Amino acid sequence: MYTSHEDIGYDFEDDPKDKKTLKPHPDIDGGWAWMMVLSSFFVHILIMGSQMALGVLNVEWLEEFHQSRGLTAWVSSLSMGVTLIVGPFIGLFINTCGCRQTAIIGGLLNSLGWVLSAYAANVHYLFITFGVAAGFGSGMAYLPAVVMVGRYFQKRRALAQGLSTTGTGFGTFLMTVLLKYLCAEYGWRNAMFIQGAVSLNLCVCGALMRPLSPGTDGDDPEGKEPHVLPAHSTESVRSSGQLGGAEEKGGGPGTEDSLGDMPAQACHEKAAHRKDMCAFRVLKTVSRLTMRVRKGFRDWYLGYFGTASLFTNRMFVAFIFWALFAYSSFVIPFIHLPEIVNLYNLSEQNDVFPLTSIIAIVHIFGKVILGVVADLPCISVWNVFLITNFTLVLSIFILPLMHTYAGLAVICALIGFSSGYFSLMPVVTEDLVGIEHLANAYGIIICANGISALLGPPFAGWIYDITQKYDFSFYICGLLYMVGILFLLIQPCIQIIGQSRKKYIDGTNV
Repeated sequence: MYTSHEDIGYDFEDDPKDKKTLKPHPDIDGGWAWMMVLSSFFVHILIMGSQMALGVLNVEWLEEFHQSRGLTAWVSSLSMGVTLIVGPFIGLFINTCGCRQTAIIGGLLNSLGWVLSAYAANVHYLFITFGVAAGFGSGMAYLPAVVMVGRYFQKRRALAQGLSTTGTGFGTFLMTVLLKYLCAEYGWRNAMFIQGAVSLNLCVCGALMRPLSPGTDGDDPEGKEPHVLPAHSTESVRSSGQLGGAEEKGGGPGTEDSLGDMPAQACHEKAAHRKDMCAFRVLKTVSRLTMRVRKGFRDWYLGYFGTASLFTNRMFVAFIFWALFAYSSFVIPFIHLPEIVNLYNLSEQNDVFPLTSIIAIVHIFGKVILGVVADLPCISVWNVFLITNFTLVLSIFILPLMHTYAGLAVICALIGFSSGYFSLMPVVTEDLVGIEHLANAYGIIICANGISALLGPPFAGWIYDITQKYDFSFYICGLLYMVGILFLLIQPCIQIIGQSRKKYIDGTNV
């Protein structure tokens, strides 16, 4: 999504007319590119999978701190929301440090957030350690994983993104089972401590994010490596010159008396030379770092605040409104389903095969199948996208009506399959804004999803605190979701009417 000094997908070569043409990098769509898919797959398992399994910990927090459901749900929603909301700002780190360093730092911060949360004395402590710290670390590791897959793939980008994002489904299934086992055997505090250790594997995933080599520079038509001069300062040249002059003088006649002072003088000059070289290297490093930060900030600023044309695209604005309402309808079941199962006295059946695991497993197949169907030449990506959205809304409305495990399992399967449209979001975004604005536009969409994930679960908890039912929270979220879909449907009609009216006015004027 973001372009840094590391993320270079093509090599530049000069043609006979001195114009820069693009030569595909040898690792594009093959080779190490599949290691990027593997790395991103495990990042999705460790981050998105863990967040989707937070319903297990949410039940433990309710029993431990005896707070309202609305307040307790803020912990999970903060973690999910911050992970996505900080997406545009993580671009500054990517532009400055590159994807590999950003992901490794994010893995360390995420692990630290889990470990510190194990010592929480109240819910408000979890807001900081788990919601903000672990969430910010998740965002720093998650975004580079998506970016690097996009940089390493051109022709098979949709397939690569679809395969890597299936880690969310696998992770939800695995992390739900893992957290339930750890909480039952060791308690939720030790479970979070162990999960923090597991999260250190994000650093390994980040280390696999090898930047694409820049290759041949377009300014060098012969394709030769630029010659790098040794990093000597003027002081070192002077000292070398003085030393050489002293040696020449020392070789002349009548200088035998000064030979005894030469070793002391040489040591003194060498020490001064080393001191000058150290100072020069420090200044050089600081200068390079300053230039890199300034360039990264400039690229980040122009990328987001210099693209006002995105917001003049009415269809894209409607897409943002859709994103604000859509993600909460997918997140709320993961957070509150474990407690809903307890309210319906279905805990024994849910322990055998959790409903959230059903969503996760079917979600994997949904992403792959919908991706294959959308790639068919006779199928419109937009039609697949809208149909799956309508299916998800219908499932959200029906969910409160089901009070048996079998009924809930069927609806959860529908939610999991229809939510597979997430793999189509980059394609739909590209159709709206074009490839040149895809990175910035998708960052804005992710940020909107983060706001939805941040506000959705606490809203559902507050509705329960007022009505003592989760039914109304699903109905309200479903209605808001439907409003977002209607924005997507109405806006093209408005554009068609506006274009027809403009043509009519132009025809009458002629």
